[in-house]
Amino acid sequence: MHRRYPMARATARHILVASEDKCNELKTAIEGGADFAQLARDNSSCPSGRNGGDLGSFGPGQMVKEFDTVVFSAPVGVVQGPVKTQFGYHLLEVTSRQD
Repeated sequence: MHRRYPMARATARHILVASEDKCNELKTAIEGGADFAQLARDNSSCPSGRNGGDLGSFGPGQMVKEFDTVVFSAPVGVVQGPVKTQFGYHLLEVTSRQD
């Protein structure tokens, strides 16, 4: 593991669903041009879905480990997932990151 600096910050949005199949279905829709924010509003079980899945700004360690790992390593603007956590299956897009 490389050392993370305490100033690292990221903004991200996600869609949380109960099944891996549903997660893959939504990812395919996004890759086909569907609007991430609209799909979050229509499908996400997280309260952030009302805001298009926007989670705002956060630093390392503020999210569950599986989520954190992806947010601080994945390319910005590329939808990742399914990412399984204790809450279900996430599609996750890092919208900005300062390392």
